[in-house]
Amino acid sequence: MWRRRGAWILAALAVAATVLLVLLLAQARPGALDHQDNQIRLIGLVAVLAWVASGMFLGRRRLSALRWIRHGAVWLALGILLVLGYSFRGDVTGLWNRMLAELIPGRAVQTAPGTVTVRQTQGGHFRVDAVVDGVSLHMLVDTGATLVTLSPGDAKRIGIDLDRLVYSQRFRTANGEGLGAPIRLREIRIGPIVLRDVRASVNRAPMDASLLGQSFLNRLGGYAVKKGRLTLQQ
Repeated sequence: MWRRRGAWILAALAVAATVLLVLLLAQARPGALDHQDNQIRLIGLVAVLAWVASGMFLGRRRLSALRWIRHGAVWLALGILLVLGYSFRGDVTGLWNRMLAELIPGRAVQTAPGTVTVRQTQGGHFRVDAVVDGVSLHMLVDTGATLVTLSPGDAKRIGIDLDRLVYSQRFRTANGEGLGAPIRLREIRIGPIVLRDVRASVNRAPMDASLLGQSFLNRLGGYAVKKGRLTLQQ
């Protein structure tokens, strides 16, 4: 008798949890279920819940009614937490990115649409993780460099044949005169910031890091340094 009642109670709780999930989702994201893809996902979620509930029923038929209620309450609470987590996923993601930025200098954090900030390193420099022609590079922001300048190693990583380059550019460095080969980069991406067809140079001599120079920075809407943070805005 109690087993039957427990099964019916669990089924009722499962239905109530599903209805509550749908209502919370509809309230948090109006129109979210208007699209067919989202409706299909909802059906899949209901199917998974039904499968889990049936597994509990078949595997735990000897549970008392009180335990059925407890298990049902746990699943209901988990469902509510999932919905709340989904609703506040933007805030959680932003908090997570800011924490990573503090732990990993060079990680760009999006603070507004088309705007990122980078924390200063202990050495007083700004290093940024950029995606250059599809390859991740750790670059040094250098406002004194006229061009984006790639080290030979980074140039090889993005697929440039060093043997076919013509080192026709001459420039002065702290170590004397240097040579560079002019190139065009298809794309440089830093978080939401994307610039295409960027003038650049490949340095002939080895470098500790590639430079993110003015051929990138001057094409931005703006950049500024304040309180140990570099802000880039497209």
